This record gives sequence, C-alpha cells and structure tokens, in this order.
Amino acid sequence: MGILSRLGVETKAGATLDLFREIYGGRTTSTGKTVNVSTAIEVAAVFAVCRVIGEGIAQVPLKLMRDVGKTKLPAKERRLFKLLAYKPNRWQTSFEYRETLVWHVVLTGNHYSFINRQGGEIVELYPLDPSTVKVLFDRGTISYEVTPAGGGEPQTFPAEAIWHVRGPSWSGWYGLEAVKLAREAIGVALAAEEAVGSLHKNGVQSSGVYSVEGTLNDAQYESLSKWVNTHHAGAANAGKTLIIDRHATWLNTQMKGTDAQTLENRKFQIEEICRFANVMPIMIGHSDKTTTYASATAMFHAHYKSTLAPWYQRLEQSMDANLLTDREFTQGYYCNFTEEGWLRGSMTETKDAVLGYVNGGILLPNEGRALLDLNPVEGGDTMRVPANIVGASPAPTGE
Repeated sequence: MGILSRLGVETKAGATLDLFREIYGGRTTSTGKTVNVSTAIEVAAVFAVCRVIGEGIAQVPLKLMRDVGKTKLPAKERRLFKLLAYKPNRWQTSFEYRETLVWHVVLTGNHYSFINRQGGEIVELYPLDPSTVKVLFDRGTISYEVTPAGGGEPQTFPAEAIWHVRGPSWSGWYGLEAVKLAREAIGVALAAEEAVGSLHKNGVQSSGVYSVEGTLNDAQYESLSKWVNTHHAGAANAGKTLIIDRHATWLNTQMKGTDAQTLENRKFQIEEICRFANVMPIMIGHSDKTTTYASATAMFHAHYKSTLAPWYQRLEQSMDANLLTDREFTQGYYCNFTEEGWLRGSMTETKDAVLGYVNGGILLPNEGRALLDLNPVEGGDTMRVPANIVGASPAPTGE
C-alpha cells in the first residue's frame, strides 16, 4: 500500500475525498482515544497553536495593491479591496474571516470559500465548512462537490468558483490533514489529561487496598465501601487522616502522579504538538526554567520568520492565483500583507521600525506618520537620505 493510500488520498481519475468521516468520526489511536477535529481542539495545546497562528495572520493589515510603474498604491477603487481589508461577507470582519480560514487549514489542511461574483467582480467570499466539501480531481481538472450544511442535494462547482487554500500537500491538489497525521500525539495528550482528571477526582493520594480481618457479607461490604468513598475518596478529602479499626490495614497499590511522570509527559506532548504546527512552544505559554528575556525575544522573532512569514507568502500567492484574473494580474494588481502590523503590540519595536524606515530613506516622514494614523506635517514629503551613504559628486573631467 502506498503512502497516499495510507493517508486516505485516492489518486485515480475522478477521485473524491470525503472529509466528513475524518472530521467528525475520526480514528482510534493506540491510547484508545478517538481523535478528530472536535476532540483535538479540546486539547489546550492544539487550541493554542490554532489561535496563535490565526491571530498572527488576522491582525496584520491585508490590502489589494496595484503596481503602476514606480508607484505602488492601495487599490481602494476595487471592491476586492474592501472584502480583503474590512468585510469579506455579510457577517464577518476581515479579522474573523482570516482567523476562520487559518483554523480550517491548520486542523484539516484545507479551506474552501465560495467566490460570489456579479458582473465579473467578486462581491463576497463565503467560507464553507470543510466537512461539506469533496474535492474531485480528474485528469488535471479540479472541481468541488458542496453539500449544504442544513442538508440537501450536493452541487458541483468549477475551480473558478471556489477559493481553495491548501496546507502542505503530497498530491499537489489536496492538503494533508494535520489532525489525522498528528492523531497519536493528540491522543496521548487527551489520555494524559483524562488521567490527571481521574487522579484529582479520586484524590491526589493514590488509591489502594483496605484490608480487614475476616469475611465481609454483602451488607458490610456496601457499608464499608460507602464510608470510604464518602469520607476519604475524592479531591475534597485529599490529605485527610484515614481512621480505621478492627485490625484493618491500608495497602498503597497505585503510583502517584510524580511516579508516573504525568507532568513530564504532558509537557512533552505540548512540544510534540507544536512540532506538527511549526510553532515555538513559548508562543503558547510553554517554557522551561532556562528561558531568559533575551532568548524569549529571539524566539518571538523566530516565530515571525519561521511560522508567520511562510503563511503570509502562502496566502498572498493563493489570493493572487484564485481571486485575481490574468488581466488584473497583468495590470499590476496583487494582494499584500503589511507584516509590520505584527509589531503593533510593541510600541518600542514599532517606533524603531518606523524611525528606521524614515531615517533610512525608505519612507517619507508623512508616510511613516500615516502608518501610525497621524496627520501629515509640513516638510514631511521630503525624503531623508542618511548623510553617510551620500557620496561626493564626481569631479568634472577635462579634455
């Protein structure tokens, strides 16, 4: 059996991929836990990596731009500019829409949006539940079969009508399903959380054997069991002194949480899930005692360069290829994330970046002020050129 077959990807002509079973049915792991999208996002680490990537993509400005000669300006005259920057549909903001898109791709490997066109212009981007979409691939042609969320007959749409954002892909036309591939790591995390919950439910002190002399009849057994469970079991009774009589003894038979290395296992699973998502563990609140301010700062920058930057590139190219026509692309239109928006939460880094652009001769002073939503000032349209990079004019040469 080939790798594609093991991943559930059929490659024959006219193949159909049905995500519903995988998303809502899932597969049983070696821990006995069934892992699907619904159970995966109950794991704090999975939820956190989705959130940190989703918010990192959604918080920066997204604009439709136009490159005309030496000038690059926001294409505010186009309807697509408003859809990408502010409101892609009737009920979502641009932030909410992009966050949903990223969650779909991170968890299922694919996102689908119906492209509503009127008069040749896009007027709405309608996000679809990945479980309602089947991807049809036949001799290099892709189409999409969409089943209405409320039920009804499936309808097939050509590739031009669906914006399909793919994550890492083996086939090239369908993204690999992350939850499916990471099911064992997520399953262990689920099992560890359940074990910790059970440990606290039954008392932090491990259970054991309550041994008495003689034989208990049914009534005595029920009475003793009820007494132990009422007065000495459970987290509320943890630490209480156990008082027993009639030569009874307590024999400890179960490992404590420290003996079972529960905390170590849970920490390792956080790191394992972060590896699948390509997210620095510190970004979801996981660090060790060796972390310093300097190393944490370096990790934050590594998150931007290694995690978010590839996402920006992936989405920019996907938007250019699926939301722009060949004519629009030839006319200089392109989609662009303003990555500097990621610095918005840090006033110091924002100041240093804007000041560097202005004093380095990259931005006009008024352009730098515009990035901070400040009004232009007199003299702010003169470019500042650092003196140390301005060479002397060449001396005239005589005959």
